[in-house]
Order: sequence, then C-alpha cells, then structure tokens
Amino acid sequence: MVDREDVRCAYDEITATYTSERVATHDESESAALAALFDSVPDGCRLLDAGCGHGTPALEYALDPSNECDPELAVGLDLSRGQLETATRLVPDAALCQGEMSQLPFAADTFDTVTALYSLIHVPIDDHQTAIEAFERVLKPGGRLLLTEGWTEWTGSNPNWLETGTEMQWHMAGAEATREQLESAGFELVTAGEFTDALADEEDARFPYFHARLAE
Repeated sequence: MVDREDVRCAYDEITATYTSERVATHDESESAALAALFDSVPDGCRLLDAGCGHGTPALEYALDPSNECDPELAVGLDLSRGQLETATRLVPDAALCQGEMSQLPFAADTFDTVTALYSLIHVPIDDHQTAIEAFERVLKPGGRLLLTEGWTEWTGSNPNWLETGTEMQWHMAGAEATREQLESAGFELVTAGEFTDALADEEDARFPYFHARLAE
C-alpha cells in the first residue's frame, strides 16, 4: 500500500539526486508532447502542473516566453516541500504550493491545461479516479490534460531508489484502467504515446502518456 507520507518524506530526502538525474536524462519526446499540448490551448493559458517536483519540464516549458503562457498563471503543486524548494530556484516565476492532487485547492474552471508527469503513479491506486476527477473540476470546458501512467497495474517499491538508500513507492493503475478513468471523468483522448524513463528500475523503461481533452 502506497503511503503518502512515506512518498513525501522520500522525495524530501532525495530531492537533490532526483533533480540532477531527471534533468540529465530529459526525454525529447516529453518536449514534443508539451509542444503539442500548448499548441492546443489559447495564448496566455493557465497551467497547473500537478506533482510538479522541481519544476521541469512542464513549468519550465510554460514559462518560456515563446510559449505564450501567462507566467503569473503557471502553478505547480507538489506533496514534497523539498521538491518545491528546489522549484523556487529552477522556476522562480511559477506560483508554487504544497498539496495533494486528489484534493486540489483551486476553484472550478481555473485552468486551461493540467499536466501530471510521473506523479499520478505515486498516488494510492484507489484515489486515481478521484485525482482525475479533480483535474476535470479545475479545468475549463475544452481544457487539456497530459499525464503519464504505467502500462500495467502494479504496486511496489524500491528500497534503494537511485542508489540513495531511500525507499520509493509506486501505484500504477495501468494504461487501460487510466483510459477508462479519463472517459468516466468526461475526457476524450486526443493522442497517446510513450516516454522513455531512464530513472526507472528496468533498463529502457517506457511509460505511456495520454493527452486528453475535456468535453465542452
């Protein structure tokens, strides 16, 4: 069973290592997916990065002036205080807050787009549908969502993740279940693909992503 407090403490402990590893192993397909996402929303869009971590790649991409996102409306939410402290240095123009994605502290119809990259997979599996419904609530009609998941349902942990001596836990619902959860929440799939994640335990591990649109 994934324990939110254990996940939060783990990311607090390994923030420096995780940040350096994630930045060093950036997948260009993530940039392509983010470009497609931002091309689909209005100029000056409002972004929520749910599980923003240290702020890359979504907040960093949104705050690039060429991408025409309102810098005052690029918001990052994360469970880990350590990750947010790092984000204040890497993406200082973003608005950051600590919280859980299944209980988003924002009003309905606030954002044009939501991203949840490698973050929903740390939420207890019984709360995945709740989190996706929270994304639906804070998105405007016609808003876009980009999230990653696992290919198959799997719950587990690594007691020495990234060779830090810190245990990390995951809860993956699987691609098919995630498609069903998106549809149940009122989303329609725009496109799907996969990212390569060099930080996963398996060599050349790939994670599916879903770009979905909320019905108007």
